Amino acid sequence: MFKLTLRILPVFTLISVLATSGLHAADKKNVQPKVINPGPVGGPPSDAIILFDGTDLSKWRSGKKEAGWKVEDGIMEVNGTGGILTKEEFGDVQLHVEGAAPMKVKGKGQGRGNSGVYLQGRYEIQVLDSYENKTYPKGQAGAFYNNFPPLVNASRKPGEWQTYDIIFHAPKPKEDGSVEPGSFTVLHNGVLVQDNVELTGPTSWLVRSPYPAGVVEGSIGLQDHGNPLRYRNIWVRELKTADPLDSPFVKPELPKTVSVPPHVLDAYVGTYGNTRVTREGSRLFVARGGQDRIEVFAVLPRVFECALLDGRYEFLVGESGNIEKMKFTVADGSNTFTKKK
Repeated sequence: MFKLTLRILPVFTLISVLATSGLHAADKKNVQPKVINPGPVGGPPSDAIILFDGTDLSKWRSGKKEAGWKVEDGIMEVNGTGGILTKEEFGDVQLHVEGAAPMKVKGKGQGRGNSGVYLQGRYEIQVLDSYENKTYPKGQAGAFYNNFPPLVNASRKPGEWQTYDIIFHAPKPKEDGSVEPGSFTVLHNGVLVQDNVELTGPTSWLVRSPYPAGVVEGSIGLQDHGNPLRYRNIWVRELKTADPLDSPFVKPELPKTVSVPPHVLDAYVGTYGNTRVTREGSRLFVARGGQDRIEVFAVLPRVFECALLDGRYEFLVGESGNIEKMKFTVADGSNTFTKKK
C-alpha cells in the first residue's frame, strides 16, 4: 500500500470530502479490516456478545434479583415478573432482537403485544403488535417511544417473528458540561423505520426528561408491560471507536512529491491495457476501464501514486530507451501493461 493524496478533479468533489475524513490507510502496515463470520441470516456474527441463546437467562437480571421470565424451547417469555436488564452495560452498540406476540389476538392499541427494547435502560424502541392495530403514531412498533414514530409500519402478522435491528449511539458528555446527543437507527423486519434520529432525552410517557449527566454506558432492557410476548436470538455488537493507528480508515498523509517537467510527462502519455494516461500542463491523469480520470502525483520521476485507487503507477523503460510499459501495483498484487503503439 502507498500513501494517499487528496488533490483530485472536481468530478470527485464528494470523494474528496470523504478523503479528508478518512480513506484506506496507505502506510507500510497495510492494515486490513477485521475479518468476522457473519453467521446465519439473523446472526449472530462471530464478534457478537450473545445475550440470549435459548438456554438460560444468565446474562439478565430483574433489579438486583435474577431474571424470572420463562425459558422453554429456545424462547424466553414475559410472565408478569417485571422487566429484565442485562448484567453487562454497553455504550454504542448494534443490537438484534427477535420478538413475537401470540397468534391469537387479544386486546387493542397499546394493550396488544406491548413491550419495549431499552438502550442503557433509558431509551425505548417500542415493541407492539401493530399489525392492523391502530394506536398513536409515537407508540407503534418501531417507534422511538414518545419521540419519533416509525417511518412505516412494517409489522408482520400476530404469531410471526418480528426482527428489530438497532444501531444506537449513546449520548456523551462534553468538556463544557453539556451533552452530545445520541441517536437511533432502527430496521424493523429489515425495513428502515428510524433514520439516525437524535435522542432528546430518556423515554417517558408524558414528559421529556434531560439527559443524565456523565452516563456513557448502561444495561439493555426488555419491558414487561403485562402482555404475553416471546423473545429469541438476542445479540449485541459493541461499536467502540478503534485506535486510528489500528484502523484501515485514517486520515491520509500527503506524500512527498517531486516535480516532473511537462516534456517528460509526455513520454508517459498513452494507453496501457485498459488504462489511458493523459497530461494537462504539469499534471498527469489516468482513467482505468472507462472510468472517470483521476490525477496521479509523482513520488519519483517515473513513479506516481493515486489517491482513489490506493495504488501506484510505475513507468518502465524498455531496451529502446523509451517508456514501453506501465506497472500498476495495489495491496493485493501488481500487473504490468505494454504501451500501445
